Amino acid sequence: MPEKSLLNALGRDAAYQLTNVTKTPPQFGSITPRYLTQLLEFKGLEAGIYRVNKVVEGDTPLDVLCSQDPNKAEIPQGYIEYQTSPREYTLNSISTIINVDTKVSDVYSAPYDQVGEQIALAIESLKERQESQIINNDDYGLLKNIADTQKIKPRFGAPMPDDLDELIAKVWKDPSFFLAHPRAIAAFERECTRRGVPPTTVNIAGGTFIVWRGIPLIPTDKLFVDGLKNPKGKAGKTNILLVRTGEQKRGVIGLYQTGLPGEQSRGLSVRLRGINDQGVASYLLSLYCSAAILADDAIAVLEDVDVGEYYDYSK
Repeated sequence: MPEKSLLNALGRDAAYQLTNVTKTPPQFGSITPRYLTQLLEFKGLEAGIYRVNKVVEGDTPLDVLCSQDPNKAEIPQGYIEYQTSPREYTLNSISTIINVDTKVSDVYSAPYDQVGEQIALAIESLKERQESQIINNDDYGLLKNIADTQKIKPRFGAPMPDDLDELIAKVWKDPSFFLAHPRAIAAFERECTRRGVPPTTVNIAGGTFIVWRGIPLIPTDKLFVDGLKNPKGKAGKTNILLVRTGEQKRGVIGLYQTGLPGEQSRGLSVRLRGINDQGVASYLLSLYCSAAILADDAIAVLEDVDVGEYYDYSK
């Protein structure tokens, strides 16, 4: 009897047809917090070009004569020489086109607007690309534009406290933050633990970061390990940056275009291209960005950091 009544009971599959389900918006698993674009200071451009004028270093800056007897001193003469071919940064466009069938967006837009969700996901993808370009772009990327005098190697492969101190010595005028792959930060923490000097933490931009000498270590997977965002093995090499940000500090700044048609946010434009004869609506999304290093000592890099050093504390 019990088995027969169980077989005649309402089943889960049948009951599922009448129940309401709670749905989430589409999830983009590769999206990261993008702390770099939150902490980097940005400057809006009207013409899309940013020229960094500099003084020629050497004998041209005026000498200053200090004399207790101004009647016997000759006032030095000269002028300040400018670079005749200063570096110009041109904004780079990161674009994509989203196509949505209007019949689908009309009928299936509850509880989530299909067009809005498609555009929101595309915007997130563009912003991920923006952060990667700021670091790795062949023209304006930070890694490609660091002066040779601002490049150092780790003493023993793994990132040591001494190595980060050397970076601070390179960017000593009010440094803002270190930038490193999460695995490089973990490797640094292991070295600090081994030495008995665990770093402290600080809350910035909604996240908790470890701090060395008062400077936060900001994680990003756009500083690749062996050329990969997510390397599978434990070993690998990467870079750690130390950045001073801000135009007033002659640091590193991000650049974007202002006054765009269809402007949604900083340097981002969303425009309807039209609807074709098949009822497919097309949207153009463009993000205009670049980055500029205003002084050589605004950034330094610790190159070829080994992230695969571990220690067996049981021995």
